[in-house]
Amino acid sequence: MTTGVHETPRRVLNRRRATSRDLWTWGRRGAAAATLCIVAWRLGTGPFLDGVRAVDAGALAAAAVIGVVTTICCAWRWTMVSRALGIQLSLPAAVAAYYRSVFLNLTLPGGIAGDVHRGVLHGRDAHDVARGLRAVGWERSAGQVVQVVITVAVLVALPSPVRSTMPILAAALALAVLGVAAAGRIRGGGGPWTRVRSTIAADLRGLHRHRRAVPAIVLASVLVVAGHAITFIIAARAAGATAPASRILPLALLAMTAMVLPSLAGWGPREGATAWAFGAAGLGAGAGVATAVAYGVMVLVASLPGALVLFAGWLPRDGRRSGASRA
Repeated sequence: MTTGVHETPRRVLNRRRATSRDLWTWGRRGAAAATLCIVAWRLGTGPFLDGVRAVDAGALAAAAVIGVVTTICCAWRWTMVSRALGIQLSLPAAVAAYYRSVFLNLTLPGGIAGDVHRGVLHGRDAHDVARGLRAVGWERSAGQVVQVVITVAVLVALPSPVRSTMPILAAALALAVLGVAAAGRIRGGGGPWTRVRSTIAADLRGLHRHRRAVPAIVLASVLVVAGHAITFIIAARAAGATAPASRILPLALLAMTAMVLPSLAGWGPREGATAWAFGAAGLGAGAGVATAVAYGVMVLVASLPGALVLFAGWLPRDGRRSGASRA
């Protein structure tokens, strides 16, 4: 009886946490769906259909080739982070797992299911799921940091709808970095924050010890950003945009920044941000939506090898196998 009394508050707390997670999940999906509905309401379904029809074999072939390069670069970045954290990962296994991850991200709600999946499988192989998930988290975070730096530099250098606000944004980013650095120096008296800070510090020391890791991670991230931007420009050309590439590139980076927001399998924030960016740049919001849709179709087709990897993982095989070999 005493046990039941002690368990009741715990169950209530767990139920409240589960409810909060559900509300947050549905809230994110609802926001993405609302964005799509607003865009369709304001512009109609024509730009969406135009984007699908604009994609031809040449655009798909280009997206597939670029997708091979960007996927290999992402997988290479993941292997470097994993090794710095003390867990081994071969490049072929990383490429296969990354293809599967991208495919799942583009076909399941939320946009991160594939990353969680590859992190868990890799962690199980290494007998340390937490470290496997941290490796994925650091790998994705490194890519986002490099993308933000490139985006700020391009938006400062080239004309864009947000060029006048870039000095303020750059100052805000600098203050945010200083704030994070200052928070990392605060010494707590124990508890979860201290453990989190210690884990982060240990991971960063591991990355620092592997001197080849940081340059490789930066190089891979630059190539990935460049590949995605080129794919976006190809999508814009396919959708009928005739503006110079120097004018479309800032809009592509703005759209790519919006893609990190919660989405419905990649859809929602991308279309809203691209419609606004193209409209503000004088290229037409409809052309922006058509470009975003064409880009979405192109990257989805380029990720189809991940479906083959996923299917191969379901096939029965003899003998023992690791999560990496399952990929």
